[in-house]
This record gives sequence, structure tokens and C-alpha cells, in this order.
Amino acid sequence: MSEVQGQPGFDLERRRAQHTHALVVGPYLVARQKSGAPAPSGRAPQARLDEALGLARAIDLDLAEASLAPLSKVTPATYLGSGKAKEIGERVKADNIDLVVMDCALSPGQQRNLEKAFGAKVIDRTGLILEIFGRRARTREGALQVEHAHLMYQKSRLVRSWTHLERQRGGFGFLGGPGETQIEADRRLIQERITRIERELEGVKRTRGLHRKTRQEAPYPVVAIVGYTNAGKSTLFNRLTRAEVLAKDMLFATLDPTLRGVRLPHGAKIMLSDTVGFISDLPTSLIAAFRATLEEVLSADVILHVRDVSHEDSDAQAHDVEQILDELGLKSEDEERIIEVWNKSDALDQDRREALTLAARGFALNKRPMMVSAVSGEGLDSLLGRIEAILAVNRLTLRLDIAPEDGKGLAWLYAHAEVLARNLKKNGSTQVTIRIAPEREAEVKKRFNLGTA
Repeated sequence: MSEVQGQPGFDLERRRAQHTHALVVGPYLVARQKSGAPAPSGRAPQARLDEALGLARAIDLDLAEASLAPLSKVTPATYLGSGKAKEIGERVKADNIDLVVMDCALSPGQQRNLEKAFGAKVIDRTGLILEIFGRRARTREGALQVEHAHLMYQKSRLVRSWTHLERQRGGFGFLGGPGETQIEADRRLIQERITRIERELEGVKRTRGLHRKTRQEAPYPVVAIVGYTNAGKSTLFNRLTRAEVLAKDMLFATLDPTLRGVRLPHGAKIMLSDTVGFISDLPTSLIAAFRATLEEVLSADVILHVRDVSHEDSDAQAHDVEQILDELGLKSEDEERIIEVWNKSDALDQDRREALTLAARGFALNKRPMMVSAVSGEGLDSLLGRIEAILAVNRLTLRLDIAPEDGKGLAWLYAHAEVLARNLKKNGSTQVTIRIAPEREAEVKKRFNLGTA
């Protein structure tokens, strides 16, 4: 957990979480005739509950147990039916539960009513994800975005034992149980803080815009990695860039975007961007808060959609990612620059691997998924070649003769272009075939006195 150690209050929050006895409840709508049927989302209830457990573990809660609560309909007052609420309340009392995590989106009224029924603190899926993001944010921009989303979430709720305003960062605001001293939610103070954060974020956006402009002028193509949380994006990023971005088997291990340079097979340099993982039912407030960051994905030259094909809900996870990209404004014509990366091939048994290999062959060549393992390195050379092929579309191919004494010119080409071929001529000059972006044509011709024709 080195990414958060050293942050003020981290040790206190972790100790507090480890002593918070928590129950995770999955109140999922299911078909009436078959209580065990898949939920409307397309996911099996147990798989959804397992994901909720992963979210709770991400903030070090002491998990007592998890329980499915199949629903035929949502009850306006408590989300659960009165009988199920009573049943859970009895379990909370018997097992000395401090916190009940409801894997759904609760209204403020439903949350308050459940707290009364359970006699314990209640947090919903949105609040839990906000707490995880509060723990993961490392950059100033990330911290501001999370705090803004957290404040917007809290505006309509009773704020109990929430010290977020005092320490100006995310954390375990929900862990204060009933009976503790409570901070009164002063809407005016919260709104003032929201306004200040929005001003700061505007400044950050301007700075980000300048950085983006600088990168465009470089210019190196940008390849963005997106995918469901824990799909192996950071492991892939590390393998390709030899970087050391946090890559752990936990949800939302990466929050702040990271950029690193990578060389493609023919020498061209790209900027690889690792982004925050997506998740089903991602709070709208968080999508809005991270829009400026995520919009950089849409402007990328190539998008790698990384999927964990060893996961039983891989298809549903892919649908969630596509839905969020669609909400951000990804257009159908942009699909030509998306490569679907089927990751974690090392975790597949032989039958599953053969089935997926056969399924991949059913796609057109330009849309065929790439089977890879970020752990073993399987398929990564082919992936880089595919990225190079997409970037080559609409790029110019030039053939240059470099004088024997122009060693600097030859080095310049290797640094700024894709060198496709190099041949030594009888007169001592070197004939070089390069591929460049159209916007660099004038620069190359000027550097080597080729004229503008």
C-alpha cells in the first residue's frame, strides 16, 4: 500500500478500518420466477457480491461476512423489504456489526431509515467507491476531483463523523458509528468549499491543456489504456514501459493518470497513458469529476481496451467500459482506433483458451482482439505491431539520402521518425526510408533541404 503511506491520517484511517466490523449486503433485483437468475445487469448475483467484497477489502475493512438479499422490487423507504431489513438488523446486533455496506445506490432517506433499522452505520456503493478514490488519489488534481465528488454526494445527506472538510482529503468519513460526536452539515460551508475546488480545478485544467498542447507539438502519438478495474491495465503498462506504477490485485489500484514513452518495433515513440479503471454503476458524480482526465482518452490516437478474459463476467465488464466511453462522447467512427486486448491469457485453462482463440478469429482482421498476458509477456510484440499499423494509416513514407558526414541527421531521424529501412549506397551515403505524421513533413524537408515540393 505504498502509494498512500505518508499521506496525513493514513495510519489512523487504516487502524480504524481494520477495527470496523463490516457486513456486505447484495440487494439485487432478480427475476421473480427464479430467485437465482442473473440480475438485470447481466451479472450473476454472486459475482456482483464478490465485486462488492473486493471494494470493501480495498479500504481494509474487517469483513464479518457477506449476504445476498434477492429483491423482486425496490421498497421506497428502505430499498429492502421490511422483513429483510429486520432480518439483517438482527444479524447486525448478534454479530456486533459496526458498518453495513449496501451494494446499491441509496437515497439519503433510505440510508437514514436503514441506519435506524440496523442500529449501525450504513454506506452505499457510491459512498464506498468515493472512499476508495479518496485513498487512492495521489496527485493534486486527483485529490481535488475526489473531494469535489465527495462534497456533492454529501450535500444532500446527514454528515456523521465526517472529517473530510477538516483534513481536505478523502478517507473513512463513514466509519463513525451512531452515538459518536457528529459534525453538523453546514450547506453554506460545503458550497463555499465546492466553489473553491471548482476554481482550483479550472486552473489545473488550463495547466493540463498546456501540457496536452506541448505533447501535440512534440508530437508523439498517445496510446491510452482503458478497462474495467483490476483488468491488468497497470501490469500491462509496466511491462511495456518498464515503469513501476502500482499494480496490485485490488480494485482501483490506479487512480491518477500516468504517461510514459514506449518505442514501437520500427523505432517510433509513443506516449502510453494508464488511466483509472471503470466499474459497473460508477457514480455519475465521479464520471463528471474525472471527465477532464478521461476526455484525454478520447483524443488518444489509439485506445487499448484491456479485458480480463479469465473473469467470469468479462463480457459484462466490457459492456460497462463501452457504455462509459459512449457517455464521454466516443463516436462510432472512433472504433477504428480501439484495440480490444484480451489480457490474463496465462490464467486460462486449455479449453477456455481454445474457445477464445476461435472466437477471436470470427472478427474482421482490423477489429480482431489481441490475446496477451501482461505477466508472461505473451502476445505483447504482436500488440505493439498492431498499434504501429494503426498509427501508420494516413502517415507519409519518405526516402532520404543522408550524406556520410551527417551522422547527426541520421540520429535525428531515429529520434523523430519511424525508420523502416536503411541501406548503404556505393557513394557512401545512407538511403533511409522513414514514416512520419503528415504534420512533420515540412520539418523533415527543412531539416534535410528537400524543398517543399
